[in-house]
Amino acid sequence: MAESMKGLKRTHRCTEVSNKNVGENVTVMGWVQKSRNKGGIIFVDLRDRSGLLQVIFEEDKCGAESFAKAEKLRSEFVVAITGEVALRAGGINKNLATGDIEIIAKDIRILSESETPPFPIEENSKTKEEIRLKYRTLDLRRPDLQRNLILRSKVVSIIRNFLAEEGFLEIETPILNKSTPEGARDYLVPSRVHPGSFYALPQSPQIFKQLLMASGYDRYYQVAKCFRDEDLRADRQPEFTQIDMELSFVDIDDVLDVNERLLARVFKEAIGVDVPLPIQRMTWAEAMERFGSDKPDIRFGMELKNVTDVVKGCGFGVFTGAIENGGSVRGINVKGQGAMPRKKIDALVDFAKGYGAKGLAYIAIGEDGSFKSSFAKFMTDEEMNNLVKALDGENGDLLLFAADRDKIVFSVLGALRCEMASQLELVSKDDYRFLWVTEFPVFEWSDEEERYQAMHHPFTMPMEEDIDLLDTDMGKARAKAYDIVLNGVELGGGSVRIHQDDIQEKMFKLLGISEEDANDRFGFMLTAFKYGVPPHAGLAFGLDRMIMLMTGAESIRDVIAFPKIKDASCLLSDAPSGVDKKQLEELCIEVKLPQE
Repeated sequence: MAESMKGLKRTHRCTEVSNKNVGENVTVMGWVQKSRNKGGIIFVDLRDRSGLLQVIFEEDKCGAESFAKAEKLRSEFVVAITGEVALRAGGINKNLATGDIEIIAKDIRILSESETPPFPIEENSKTKEEIRLKYRTLDLRRPDLQRNLILRSKVVSIIRNFLAEEGFLEIETPILNKSTPEGARDYLVPSRVHPGSFYALPQSPQIFKQLLMASGYDRYYQVAKCFRDEDLRADRQPEFTQIDMELSFVDIDDVLDVNERLLARVFKEAIGVDVPLPIQRMTWAEAMERFGSDKPDIRFGMELKNVTDVVKGCGFGVFTGAIENGGSVRGINVKGQGAMPRKKIDALVDFAKGYGAKGLAYIAIGEDGSFKSSFAKFMTDEEMNNLVKALDGENGDLLLFAADRDKIVFSVLGALRCEMASQLELVSKDDYRFLWVTEFPVFEWSDEEERYQAMHHPFTMPMEEDIDLLDTDMGKARAKAYDIVLNGVELGGGSVRIHQDDIQEKMFKLLGISEEDANDRFGFMLTAFKYGVPPHAGLAFGLDRMIMLMTGAESIRDVIAFPKIKDASCLLSDAPSGVDKKQLEELCIEVKLPQE
């Protein structure tokens, strides 16, 4: 039967007890990790969020009643134990922070009993994730997950302290917003008071933080909860957390400077990693040409090489056809993998097809300089040698080529170089390489919509020297936009915002947003801007992704207390769920399910 605290107070967490406390009486509380009855002596490993502590029960020291309670202990019982700190009588356990001491118990209270858990509470659990997420409260007791969430809390505290020192104000923006569809789908919330009308949960605080700049608050930040109704991946969730900020009277360098110093502070204080400043910068065009990605992993080479001119006019129709259709031919050199078995190469071809490629051409160079190739029969010896030379091919190398529209070639080879780096274990999770990617295009072409769309959002300022291109060649216009990338993962991004009426009007027009539509969707913002708005810029970090990289976790689900799974449902609470018919009637909503 569970007992009450009866005025008992905890004096220490488990690992707050040390050899400095030897001889003292302490009271510790937590969960039983393990209990071992050795006949007359019971060893208990007690666990709380700080770690493990060994407790020893001997009947002549704790009394018959406490010893009888200790005999009942099972895994995950919650207990309060009072006893004397002593040096370990047995050998020191160097794997524990408290490995040189133990508690000689004098009294115990069983605060709560536990059924047998559905899986062991242990680090690096091998239990299926679906089961762990269903019993997430048990999963969260695991030391590795607790360390992740403790680090997350520490990082947020460091960020808050730094930004306060830099003159930022923490201001909350609304969760119930007006729907302004742009990009991902909104989560909608029906209004009972306004039947037939809906709020939207924020995809970001974008408009409101710009309004705060118009309101004169100068430097704003927020630990902001955001929502996007989109397909999930390992680093995505339907609800996520941003470190969001906006600054007035600034340009690109000002935003990048404060955020570089923020990152350096966070990584040094939280995990002891030095971030060399200034952080390297690379334009979007260079990142795509060299790495095939606007979020390149620069921890390893294997850079893309454009061989379009080398193969122009060759006998291989796949190459020449791509070039004639306005595309390109590019390749990567996987050093030392020329002896890769054909089966593995075929698997790489299938991998490339998953990114839109029709196939993947290759040249495997033997240690004797001979070639094995999927297309050599279509090429002359001179053409093959020129192609190998263009990729700096040497004996023992594997050369991989993609030929198609640039967008597909970049996507395929950008993903392929990262896949090869993973397979060949070329990178370490403890190597943190930051990169600013700058000068993104203002617009990107949508094949689906057959029109240009804003690459970021319609409030992004073009570079001053490219403003004329908005009238003549809008696809070439570059934006004052920037992303911060860490080890091939986009940590965050932002831009300088448009604060001039004429440029904003032109942007809406180019995006096919009529004056009426603009006023309907963004009217409250445009009205506010008529009364004096300063130049301003901002950035938002994905907190979940940052913690995932800092901890080396495989998924952001391991750094969020109560995450969703890939279909955006919660296995713990069974959300989303149906609601009472009366609630729907109050909201004037009728549910019509799709027919199977």
